[in-house]
Amino acid sequence: MPLIPMVQCLSEAERGGYGVGAFNVNNMEQIQGILQAAREVNSPVILQASRGALKYTNLVYLKHLVQAAIEENPDIPVVLHLDHGDSLETVKTVIELGFTSVMIDGSHYPFEENVAISKAVVDYAHDFGVSVEAELGTLGGIEEDVVGEVQLTDPDQAEEFVERTGCDSLAVAIGTSHGAYKFKAEPKLALDLIAEIYNRVRIPLVMHGSSSVPRELVDVINANGGKLGHSFGVPIESIQKGIANGVRKINVDTDIRLAMTAAVRETLFGDPAKFDPRDYLTPARAAVTKVVTERMRAFGSAGHAGDYEPMTLAEMKARYAKA
Repeated sequence: MPLIPMVQCLSEAERGGYGVGAFNVNNMEQIQGILQAAREVNSPVILQASRGALKYTNLVYLKHLVQAAIEENPDIPVVLHLDHGDSLETVKTVIELGFTSVMIDGSHYPFEENVAISKAVVDYAHDFGVSVEAELGTLGGIEEDVVGEVQLTDPDQAEEFVERTGCDSLAVAIGTSHGAYKFKAEPKLALDLIAEIYNRVRIPLVMHGSSSVPRELVDVINANGGKLGHSFGVPIESIQKGIANGVRKINVDTDIRLAMTAAVRETLFGDPAKFDPRDYLTPARAAVTKVVTERMRAFGSAGHAGDYEPMTLAEMKARYAKA
């Protein structure tokens, strides 16, 4: 199965009433672990790469790692998505690499500037059949090199923004936060905003900063030489409520980092004589599979990989041209 457009993936999720996990990747073990999970539970999946991941992999390595994953898993619908693109030039780069979806994040700009930047990306990407996610409102925490302060998405602005930009999905700010240090106490998210925004825009919504920061993973890390402070993540129950009200894409990054780090630390502290990378990367990969499997089941995407035939970017381009 070739890479599919985000529009198809999220449209099918809309039809089935489930959410699709979007998991950040930087290396082979993460990609293998995520696809193993998708295969085990028969789930569609979104692989996403940030600008940092593109730099880390020198672009071309990531491209071919994903191609290998597609070859090994021909029955799994996979979207390759740019996470937090900062400019039209970045978007052009990843489209040339074969990405089937991009995010343009103009949320830290004034509203009119965000509209203009996002519209330019939509116009360019749709000419290639590539889907576009935009963002309105800002999250807390740190994403790439941008430090964010929480500014909840305004439903009135969301309706105008979607109408003027033509974006395919919208990342909304409801109180979630990027990074491992999300909340000092159980978070109170503005879940009521999701339903209101969805009823206004009628396109799939996206939850960023949706890692749950499992306490057991933090404990394993700290028991084996780590020094992570206590923090609360986003409860799975809150994500499920978001899915029930229109969220179709859920971004998860920190939980995968924690799972891998816990496995590596536990392996090396358990046997300090180990020095073969395979000895600690193998359990790290298995840890990724475990956490991703849990998320796919919780988001409701398990069992839906075979629900539809994949669309090509050429078919998506023709659909955009008719719109």
